Amino acid sequence: MTTTHTEPPNSPHPTAPGRPYRLALVGGGPRATYVVERLSATIGRLGGRRLEVRVFDRTGEFGAGQAHSSGQARTSYLNRIGCQVGFAADESVSGAGPLRPREERPTLHEWCRRRYAETGHPDFDLRPEDWPRRYVHGLALSDMFRAFADDLRRHPGADLHLHHAEVVDIEPVGAELRIVTADGTRYPADEVLLLTGHSYHDPGLSPEGRRPTEATARGSASHVPHPYPLNELLGPGTVGPTDVVGCAGMGLTAIDTILHLTEGRGGSFHEEPGRGLVYRASGAEPAAIVAFSGSGLFTFARPDNHKPGDGSGDHPGTFLTKEAVDLLRANCGQPYPTPDRTRSQLDFDRDVLPLVVAEMAHLHYVTLLGPSAALPLTQRAMPSYLAFLAGARPGGEDCLLPALDAAVDDIVRILLPVLRGEQALFDAQKTVVWSVRDVLLHWVRTVYGSSVQYEVRRCLDRSLPPGGVLEGRDSPWSLDTEIEGNRFDWRAAVHPVGPVSSPAEYRAELLEFMIRDQAWARQGNLRNPHKAASDGVWRDLRSVISYAVDDAGVTAASQRAFLRRHTSRHNRLANGAAPEVMAKITALVKHGLLDVGTGPDARMGYEESSGRTVVVGPQTGARRALDVRVEARMHPFDPRVDVRPLYRNLQDRGLVRLWRNHGAGATDFAPGGLDLTPQFHPLRTDGDVESRITVLGAPAEGARSFLLSALRPDADHYVMRDILVWLDGFWESSVKPR
Repeated sequence: MTTTHTEPPNSPHPTAPGRPYRLALVGGGPRATYVVERLSATIGRLGGRRLEVRVFDRTGEFGAGQAHSSGQARTSYLNRIGCQVGFAADESVSGAGPLRPREERPTLHEWCRRRYAETGHPDFDLRPEDWPRRYVHGLALSDMFRAFADDLRRHPGADLHLHHAEVVDIEPVGAELRIVTADGTRYPADEVLLLTGHSYHDPGLSPEGRRPTEATARGSASHVPHPYPLNELLGPGTVGPTDVVGCAGMGLTAIDTILHLTEGRGGSFHEEPGRGLVYRASGAEPAAIVAFSGSGLFTFARPDNHKPGDGSGDHPGTFLTKEAVDLLRANCGQPYPTPDRTRSQLDFDRDVLPLVVAEMAHLHYVTLLGPSAALPLTQRAMPSYLAFLAGARPGGEDCLLPALDAAVDDIVRILLPVLRGEQALFDAQKTVVWSVRDVLLHWVRTVYGSSVQYEVRRCLDRSLPPGGVLEGRDSPWSLDTEIEGNRFDWRAAVHPVGPVSSPAEYRAELLEFMIRDQAWARQGNLRNPHKAASDGVWRDLRSVISYAVDDAGVTAASQRAFLRRHTSRHNRLANGAAPEVMAKITALVKHGLLDVGTGPDARMGYEESSGRTVVVGPQTGARRALDVRVEARMHPFDPRVDVRPLYRNLQDRGLVRLWRNHGAGATDFAPGGLDLTPQFHPLRTDGDVESRITVLGAPAEGARSFLLSALRPDADHYVMRDILVWLDGFWESSVKPR
């Protein structure tokens, strides 16, 4: 690759004498934007010394990188609303240092409003709660990076150089490091910050021995190991109108792939009376797209957000808390199998998951019945909860639910006679301490809406039976209209489509769920019981789950199971696509172009008789031959199989090593992330700390979890906190006399 070097005019600046401190940023994507923002804002700490910063990015899209490129297909959307995406440190981040004026650190929504005022382009005409197209985020990142970079360059002691080049190695030469690019050029550095972001696995490598995997060697289907950039890798030359495409994955990457091959090929979506959103094909699409995954489920629709952007409305947790995790560790933990650490380990499924499920159920019922029901629910559940924390193990992930279910039964027994007119509200209230009126009215509003709630309130005020108001009415949000209904069911939450016997039956049941799920999402994350439970636990309390799991907080076997099972559940429950996007996917399934009939546990195979690549659905009996197979899912970081050579070379040099969760006997688990200190410096193979290198983002996902995220404003976000850990050490090193 040719290295292109972008310089500002009139560079270099007149600077103080002496060699500058040389910092290299490898990776120019979103984290580089945030880093350059903090570097430029705190540049006063440089004093009279000089600083040389070089930023290397393989794509040359500084600020955005490939994953957030401004050249992304217009059919791809962010899965976060515009007001919850930021670019700079703010008042919520303690110890951040000098902050920019408010107008210089807009949210993505505010940036879009400014751009809309300038251009009038409809893609920028967004409300705070709208879902931006991903290329719009890329445009904003690039724009903000340029602004922060220009600010840094204005300091007389700082130079910033941008290199459109892939870094393939880092050579230690005495006290310095040398950055090696793909064309063999070497750049000296005193310190390196690795911000490499997303990558994907080389299909010709395996973690055990770097051998070509069998899947790449057989079958007639052409293979696309990574779909981005969609315009380049999934163009008409790769996927033609007669091809059947196998889409391995049903998450956000798969959705991008599917919409690019349909709407991006000229198809269109239209609202039709009585049919909802329908798809009209252009004829340029593939013959069929077969979407398959282990779960057989698309990611669920992300609910409309009704929580404040500053995090003040996030669910605080009743059962799933860090204090509860500490008690579990003290009372039920297992000793770590090596003597180098004293913290005991948990088993996630046995110890933590019951708290997750109980928290979801409690929040589900409080959302359904209102805050007046919170106290009786909590009181009923508390004895079994405290016994669980003390070590009682009744067994099963839903072992704490019977008490909550019994509390709901009690509440329903009070409400039902009032609703039917069999008992006066006044008489019912004499039997309980919680407000019967408030709980009943809240249930009505949750299920039917505020206008029906008003009618029921009038009946109660006139001592009339309210049940007649509800007869014949449906819930606008596809909730059960029986007061005994809408029960929390953990198994249904993660497996909403039951066992089926044919592709057609599975398709019908999946469609029914997707339509219902989108109705739930439109009610929002504060009003809908199902969405409130998922959003409030798997998103708002994600830090508590990380607190339990991270840094070998669970056993090696448990962490392996957690990554295999629960990260995908997290992605479906709390990290899904916008309801508008999922409505398009639903329309494509209805149209028949998008085939979901393989169901759960689908697998790729090779058909000896025809030489064709096939995908088989063992539960539905589906079997489809493919012409193109697309690996449409994000791969976890693993240097052993990464398509880019940088981390393999660093591993071969002994500059980094894999992090391991040590298990009993030979059951160690190495998820793929690097072994890092709390300051994010890698441990070399000899066990010493390589303090000249800092690693942020995806390569740290081994000992840690849930690290791939855009910066969220007004939330003391971990992405910015991690950068500040590096920044403090950087300034201490860079201003030190040499």
